[in-house]
Order: sequence, then C-alpha cells, then structure tokens
Amino acid sequence: VGCLCNNAVLKDDAVTGQPTEGALLVLATKANIADPRNIHRRMEELPFSSDTKIMSVTCTPRHVKDNVDLDHHGHPICVFVKGSPDSIIQRSLYYRGPAMIHKNLHSALSDGPILPLNEAIREALMLEAQNMGQNGLRVLALAEGSSIDRLILLGLVGLVDPPRPGVDAAIETIFAAGVNVIMITGDAKETACTIAGRLGLFQAHNTAMSGFELDHMDVDTLSREIRDTTVFYRTTPKHKCKIVKALQKHGLVVAMTGDGVNDAVAVKSADVGVAMGQGGTDVCKEAADIVLVNNDFACILAAMEEGKAIFHNIRNFVRFQLSTSISALCLIALSTILKMPSPLNPMQILYINILMDGPPAQSLGLEPPDKEVIRQPPRRVRESILNVRVFVSILLSSAVIVSGTFWVFYNEMSADGQVTPRDTTMSFTCFVLFDIFNALSCRSSTRSVFSIGLFTNRIFIITVLISLLGQLLVIYAPPLQSIFQTERISALDLLQLVLISSTVFIVNEIQKFLIYSPKTRHLRTSFLGRSTTSHNPILKLVSQFIPKQRFQKNRYRSDFSV
Repeated sequence: VGCLCNNAVLKDDAVTGQPTEGALLVLATKANIADPRNIHRRMEELPFSSDTKIMSVTCTPRHVKDNVDLDHHGHPICVFVKGSPDSIIQRSLYYRGPAMIHKNLHSALSDGPILPLNEAIREALMLEAQNMGQNGLRVLALAEGSSIDRLILLGLVGLVDPPRPGVDAAIETIFAAGVNVIMITGDAKETACTIAGRLGLFQAHNTAMSGFELDHMDVDTLSREIRDTTVFYRTTPKHKCKIVKALQKHGLVVAMTGDGVNDAVAVKSADVGVAMGQGGTDVCKEAADIVLVNNDFACILAAMEEGKAIFHNIRNFVRFQLSTSISALCLIALSTILKMPSPLNPMQILYINILMDGPPAQSLGLEPPDKEVIRQPPRRVRESILNVRVFVSILLSSAVIVSGTFWVFYNEMSADGQVTPRDTTMSFTCFVLFDIFNALSCRSSTRSVFSIGLFTNRIFIITVLISLLGQLLVIYAPPLQSIFQTERISALDLLQLVLISSTVFIVNEIQKFLIYSPKTRHLRTSFLGRSTTSHNPILKLVSQFIPKQRFQKNRYRSDFSV
C-alpha cells in the first residue's frame, strides 16, 4: 500500500519526490517487496489534504491474469490509503489480523484474516501510535478496501525524520538573540512535542495547541492565548495565516517558513517570508522574501546575523561620517566666533572630506559580522539609525576632536602670534590623526576594538595605511607642500600629535566599557535603579541612552518570531 499510494520515484539509490514517500519505497526495497505498481494501474488519485489528512488511490490490474485481492464480502480491493492514524483508524471498519510469515512479505500481509475493528482495538491502536510519536516517530496508517468507506486497516508505520545537524545549536543562538521560534506542523501532538523538546522549543512552561483549538479562536483571542505556545500540531495552511496575524497583532515581527502552494498566503502575509528551495513550489518561492536553497534552518541564523551586521555597519559609517563633519564644522565655526584665523585652509578641508574620510568610511561598511552581534536583542521596528545613544557618542567624539585640534592650533599660533605653514600643518595633521583613531573606534559601537580584533577587517587596515601614507606625502613631498601649504615637521612633533589624537580613541573605548561591558553591569543596574526613582531630569535624560538589561526569562518577549 505504501508503494501504490505513492508519487515518489526511487532510481539509482536516489529519491525524487516527497521524503516521506521516498522512505516507504526504500523500506519496500529493503524488505525485498516487488514494486506493486508494475501490476496495478492507477485510475484515480485523491491527493493528501490538510483537512482529511489522507491520500488515496484507486487502481485496477494491468493484466487480466493478475490476481486481485478480495475483501471478506468478495469485493475486489482497489482503493489504497495512507494518512494520519486518527483519520484512517476512524474510517476503517476492519483490520487484517496477523498472518504466518512467509518469504514473500507481501503474501504474508495478504494472508491475514480480516477481522472487525471494534472500539477497544481502535483505542489500542491509537495508544500505540501515541507511544511511537513520543519516541519522535512520524506515524502513518496504511489501509486498503473496496471503497473509501469500507477500509481494512493494515497497520502503522513509523518514520524517523530527525532535524538537520546544527539546528538545535542554531535555535539556541536564536533564542539568545531574543527571538522566539515556533513549530507549526501537521504531525500528532506526541511527535511534535517530542521533536520540539529535543530542539529546546518545548519546555515545562510552554504549551501546545492543536488546529482544532485554532478553529474555535478568533485572531484577538489567539493573540492573548499564544503567549507561551511554542508548538502547533495537526494544523493546516489556513492556521498558519491565523498564527501570523495573531503574532503581528501582539506587536511582533514575524518570519514564516513554507514550501507548498497553500503556504504562499501565510508566507506572503508575514513580515519576512522564507521558502524552501528544495521541494518548494514556485508559487511559494515567488511569495517569499528569502529562499533557502539547501532547506537548512541554520541559514536563517546566518541571514539574521548578516542583517544585523549590515545595520550596525551602516550605523558605524554614519557615526564616523557625522562626527568628522560636525568636528570640521565646529572647528571653523569656533575660530570664526573667536575671531581667529581658520586652523584649516580650503584645500586641507577638501583633502579631509574626499581622501581622508572616504576610504576609511567605506571600509567600515565591510566590517565582518561580529560573533556577538547575533546575540544582541532585536531592535525596534521603527528604530532610527541615528538614535540618542549614537547621537551622544557623535557629539562626544566631535567635542574631543575639536578641543584637541583647536588646542594644538592655538598653542602653535601663540608662539609667534600669527598663522604660519607650521601652524596649519600641525592642526591639519592632528585633525587627520583624530579621524583615523575615530574610525578605528567606530568599527564597533558596543565592543572594544581589541576584543573584535585589530586585523579582522583587512580592507580597513589597508585604507588606514594608505591614508597615513597620503598624509606623510602631503607633509614631506615638496610638490604637495606647495598645494596644501604645509611644511616638514619633526618626528617628535608627530609623536606628540599621535598622543593627543589618540584621546578620542581612549574616550570612546572607555564609553563602550562603561555602557556595554558585562563587567560594569552592576554599576549600570544601580544607576538606572536610582534614575528611575529620581526626579532629576539629567539622570532621566542619561538613562535614555544607557541600555537597560534584557532578561530572557520569557522568550516570547521578542521582536521577531519564526
């Protein structure tokens, strides 16, 4: 029956079609059962339906001489059915009893007596199916008969469908990132909960919900009941849409995976639709935003990691560019307000904007994903790239750059009371070095450069070296000296400028340590505890850009669900 009610093809040890049907063909091959499709011609097929949970085919003999099995009423057996145990057991009126085991297994099954199927046997069969499901087996029931209403139950088949290697680790990492994973399956409760438990999806405080329960809930009710539900079993594609809407109504960003035609609506309605590349229908792929070519769930983790990395790289790029631009603007504005000459001439400003800012800024966009970025909590949907914390960091860096550069310029100009090429060279070089140290610190907004690695972004290192070489040429190459109005300075002067300009790097690293380091968590917690009860407006303002700690006691409190 498993071979007849089957659309898969086994050729050269390779299966084409559904894995479940392919497993039945492999089982028949290992049991030395001849393919019954060679002696039966399929006349009609009732495809598997999520509502009926069965698949049936109607067959006739290919040749007149072929023997046809008869039921106990003498009617020819021509309908072969497979599906969920509860659906087929309830439809069956009889079952085939045990037979003597012959060399031909197919003959042994056919020789068993046909016996009435009473309620006691039905309960025993359902209990056996539940026991198989608790062992993580996907259970199918097989039956045959003269019609769909007069089925003879043949038995139960258990299939092992283990998760791909690495899925449990991927789910654990996704949980750590504040993302909740929900399993939606058509399997029985026992099978679904067992597999989910092995993957860490189903814990003692979690609940499972059936498709029958979903049918009796509206979206509003489901959005309230779904809080601790991580497993949905015996579901249909229409249930997926309801689950997506309920999660979205809860204010979450939802990603939905699917592969069939019926999944397309749910995949399309989700915020992020994910389709399976292997075995997935074209309709589902067109509706999806992402297609997993190898059907590997871990690829979703990689996509999340890449997405977070891109967002953080854009934020670091903006942070660096704005801090440099604001510093240059404030430096010129400050000298104008104080009625002093400009520390930078127009050619030097153009050089900074085009050659010194451009390459390092572009290389910040190529920063590889930080290994800790995936564990950071999801950001709010409408969170801006330039939030309060980033803006404060930009102002802090700009203040250090402007103060240091202006001090160097004022100190040099005070020596003779007038602006000389040496004065502009010192201030120009100081500003460029400030830029380089600032770019180094902007590689990460939360972690120290030493923890992510100085040489993990080779493009950044190359662009920084090119920028340093260009600055040395501007200082020491006579043709460029005349263009940029610079002059040669000593090695001691360069060392002094390096020490001064490194302050922006030191300040930024201290800021990241105080705000983001786990070692200072207790200080942040106590500070925020006082600030929330205090009426001091300054403390309330500062508490807005110090990140509060997120605890994953309730994993559902996330901004993203799969």
